[in-house]
Amino acid sequence: MASVAIRGLKKAYGSVPVIHGVDIDIEDGEFVVLVGPSGCGKSTLLRMIAGLESISDGEITIDGRRVNDLEPKDRDIAMVFQNYALYPQMTVAQNMGFALELAGRRRAEIQAEIARAAEILSLTPLLDRKPAQLSGGQRQRVAIGRAIVRHPKVFLFDEPLSNLDAKLRVQMRSEIKALHRRLRATIVYVTHDQVEAMTMADRIVVMNGGRVEQIGQPLDLYDHPANLFVAQFIGSPAMNILPAVAVAPGQLRLSDGSVIAAPPGFPLRHGREIHYGLRPEDVRFGEGLPGHVIDVEPTGSETFLVVSVAGHEIMALAKERLMVAPGDPIQVALESPKAHLFDAKNGLRLRLPDAA
Repeated sequence: MASVAIRGLKKAYGSVPVIHGVDIDIEDGEFVVLVGPSGCGKSTLLRMIAGLESISDGEITIDGRRVNDLEPKDRDIAMVFQNYALYPQMTVAQNMGFALELAGRRRAEIQAEIARAAEILSLTPLLDRKPAQLSGGQRQRVAIGRAIVRHPKVFLFDEPLSNLDAKLRVQMRSEIKALHRRLRATIVYVTHDQVEAMTMADRIVVMNGGRVEQIGQPLDLYDHPANLFVAQFIGSPAMNILPAVAVAPGQLRLSDGSVIAAPPGFPLRHGREIHYGLRPEDVRFGEGLPGHVIDVEPTGSETFLVVSVAGHEIMALAKERLMVAPGDPIQVALESPKAHLFDAKNGLRLRLPDAA
């Protein structure tokens, strides 16, 4: 396996820039997920690593070798696509071994590699079938097996689970994670699904508008988002954001005039405009601001409530089963030491030295 270094990477289509000077270091054997909304540049970045998109500026190295001008076949990478890209007329075994045949490998060697990959992916009983005879999950495993037999330095996954149903996506997430543990492969994985990113990655790269917003371990991004975009993108449901103004020391006035306490340790100057962020699980019911229930979403083990409070709709998560219905009055406590404060002008999360 190998490390990947991306330095000052830019991409433009004509006069339209789509990637704006990206810098990322991916360690040998690391599982890195590129995540962001549609159009953020994550798939374009992956295709630039693969050599399927040209580079306007900057540099990509794989295992210390500059690959900007190398053809995809010469980069020692393997890519797993969203639509599987299997040859319908070939069997599973033929699909998996086709690249090795093109490379002129001996038949016995090809068969040994196919058998090894099939055992890892539980495909051995399916080797004589054709893609039309397989389920979506089985086809995706074949596509992964085709990559494994090549022993690439880097595996690239481009939204490989988006065509699968919800139950199968969960199963395939576990299978890909287990594969990573077994192979200790360097993996760069693209998805728009932040739950996939949170559950699979060693580190996550959050992208927006062709730029990197933040890089970090999943829980670091969840607990310490760098800005409003990351705060609202990482986490499901998203963080609640309420505009506020600092008034008396340690107090914030919300847009409807309600006053709540700021998180401890933030000596905000009077009149500073901020955004108050609170995760749904940190909203409490009981003594607090008056509100009313808009919607109730029971999931069995927990209940999500959409509540109108302080002139805003927020999402709250209750571990207990609440016997409430839309329209019911409810008291909501928004104050929490776990709340986040963001600058209203630039969206950056405030840290204690920034608060004055």
